[in-house]
Amino acid sequence: MKFAFTIFLSVYLSVGNVFAQKTEVTNLGSSINSIYSELNPIISSDGRTLYFIRSNHPQNFSQTSESQDIWYSVKDKNGDWTPAQHAGKQLNRQQFNTLYNVSPDGNKMLIGGAYSDSVNFEIGYSFIERSGNKWNSPHQLKIKNFEYRIKGDFSSATLSSDNKVLIISFSEQDSSRVNDLYVSFLSDNGAWSEPKILSTPVNTDFDETTPFLSADGITLYFSSNRPGGLGSNDIYMCKRLDDTWRKWSVPVNLGAPVNTPEWDAYFTIPASGEEAYFVSSQNSMGKADIVSVKTNGLLKPKPVVLLRGKVINVKTNKPVEADIRYEILPGGEEAGKADFNAINGDYKIILPYGFHYGISANAKGFLPVSINFDLTSENVYEEINKDLILIPLEAGSVIRLNNIFFTKGKSDLKSESYPELDRIVKIMKEYPSMVIEVGGHTDNNGTEEENLILSNDRSWIVKNYINSKGITIGRISSRGYGEYVPLVNNKTEENRQLNRRVEIKVVKF
Repeated sequence: MKFAFTIFLSVYLSVGNVFAQKTEVTNLGSSINSIYSELNPIISSDGRTLYFIRSNHPQNFSQTSESQDIWYSVKDKNGDWTPAQHAGKQLNRQQFNTLYNVSPDGNKMLIGGAYSDSVNFEIGYSFIERSGNKWNSPHQLKIKNFEYRIKGDFSSATLSSDNKVLIISFSEQDSSRVNDLYVSFLSDNGAWSEPKILSTPVNTDFDETTPFLSADGITLYFSSNRPGGLGSNDIYMCKRLDDTWRKWSVPVNLGAPVNTPEWDAYFTIPASGEEAYFVSSQNSMGKADIVSVKTNGLLKPKPVVLLRGKVINVKTNKPVEADIRYEILPGGEEAGKADFNAINGDYKIILPYGFHYGISANAKGFLPVSINFDLTSENVYEEINKDLILIPLEAGSVIRLNNIFFTKGKSDLKSESYPELDRIVKIMKEYPSMVIEVGGHTDNNGTEEENLILSNDRSWIVKNYINSKGITIGRISSRGYGEYVPLVNNKTEENRQLNRRVEIKVVKF
């Protein structure tokens, strides 16, 4: 995914100016913190679930004196954190368990350890994915040459919200505790590229550790003991400057009250960017506690849209297990894939601003459904609920092509439409006996004759595109309905937009 960057480095010139004087750090209290160490908080994208590590707690599964297990807490309807719960044996499989990332939909986690057949056999990372209420066995991320390069005592990582970019903190020196930050990319075959070191000024001769990449894919937080800080390790923030992921702005120290003379690290922030969580040992209930702070303009990452909903069978109103992908229009470049909760049909996607997105859901035996969001101009965090309604593939079924675009008032088909039509081509190739009608519809602006001609022309050009992709003309008909078959009345612009549409009707299946 490509981003346009405008960085004003002048705001990053001094230490301790990121927060206003009235900003206060809040200890999350006894529901989460204990006399033991609470570390490595990871907040869910919607800010409703907080995962963290609890060290040496008597309820940890390991019977040894030293242990780390994953725990979690959820917010109740009043916004209060409920008493922490142990995450169970499916997520805690070894003596020292670590969680680095939770996907936007909550169905995939990045955990510590390179697992094979449920056994952790070396240093590394693994994905663990949920099927319904059960977590499957973890599987190793195969990072090229990583096992030969990592030689230090500690490692940590963070993952982009589209699950395609991994930022790792590790050392290439034997038994070292001084780490640098590296980047690795997911390749088409499922493997990860060899880690490449981030350039200065992110990395120094000192320790750079506990990275966290915000939902915008641009803002990176990490901990470092470099000179100029307030004490031991301080938390810093920087911005990505290009698509290589190796060039970043000058890191800014978040200053007091986030940073203290003690060891400060493990910064995490939800998609809203409204409140951040991190670990502090100052005035703690134990050795280290999880605390929070309200953010302000300079600290916040760029806003994003959190899109969520369900995938539903229109006939049964039950969940449909679907392949949900989102792409960048007009080119159709895949921006990411959403996992699906088979029990309730939920999906969740994070969409950074700056692009026009198409979102599609495909399932065996159903017509593909698509929606689109133009996020090229707005710039405010928003949560949008949008169900994806799938229609069974059978004679008489009709689906609206939401991602079809024409020049205003004309029949010129825009290139943004090609990914949508290519999905129709694909399904027609999968079902060779399938015959369709392309129907064009308009609102009531203009004369009836003009609208009939326009709808005819638009349906005809869509038919020709499908034909040009190898579907014989005998399997495709086209018809313009003009303004005669509206979905709703034409009294508002919103309604008129609904009536301007192209539909696919399955004539034979």
